[in-house]
Amino acid sequence: MTVTTSGQPADPGTHDSGVLRVEDRGPVRVITLNRPDKLNALDTALTWALSTALDEAEDDGRVRAVVLTGAGRAFCSGADLSEFSALTPDDPEAVLERAALTARLQTQMQRMGTPVVAAVRGAAVGGGAGLAIGADMTVVGSDLKFGYPELRHSIVPALVMAGIQRQLSRKLAFELISTGRLLSAAEVLEHGLANRVVEPEQVLDTALEIAERWASVEPRALRAAKDLFHRVADLPTEAAMRAGQDVNALMRGFRR
Repeated sequence: MTVTTSGQPADPGTHDSGVLRVEDRGPVRVITLNRPDKLNALDTALTWALSTALDEAEDDGRVRAVVLTGAGRAFCSGADLSEFSALTPDDPEAVLERAALTARLQTQMQRMGTPVVAAVRGAAVGGGAGLAIGADMTVVGSDLKFGYPELRHSIVPALVMAGIQRQLSRKLAFELISTGRLLSAAEVLEHGLANRVVEPEQVLDTALEIAERWASVEPRALRAAKDLFHRVADLPTEAAMRAGQDVNALMRGFRR
């Protein structure tokens, strides 16, 4: 399954729409942000196409795992600032629509039952950093530059704030958003924001190995495990144990 720039389905097989490339490698779907000349900055077209592609991967029973990556030397440089001149209080509907779309994308991977691994090299900043840590697992290149420099552009990192709070200690999170300091690959690994650090040219292959391992697992069991993992994160212990008991009983029917 592939998607066009507008987010509509296209013919099966590898496809380069201009902003997004989608390729199926057996049960693994590779989704590539494809604006390398803009460091894969998230304009409206790319944000919409990526959100749609994730929906399609989730709905396609043949897809058991997703790899999200970026073309060229960067994963994603965040929001495309060139669009901001049109997003003003003079057009509140456009502002709200774009904000809703971005907010949806930033939480979408965690809501999916299909597991997603991010293959990240080069810059992952702002909304790009949010995508990198929003995946279930993250592989980063040794050339990584990770952070939230929005305040340098007089922008509040509002739509990635929830992800920062959940993934980082409060002191470090506030340092990153208030100073714009960028973390190296080693620091990202140290703070638990990445699962692997490899050479940049090995990022995609390493992510594919993880995705292929997921694809070999009974899909209903993996989806149930992912759903329970995120569901119990904010539950009191007793409620979390009750949710676990429910899944424990349900999983008896998962064996092939």
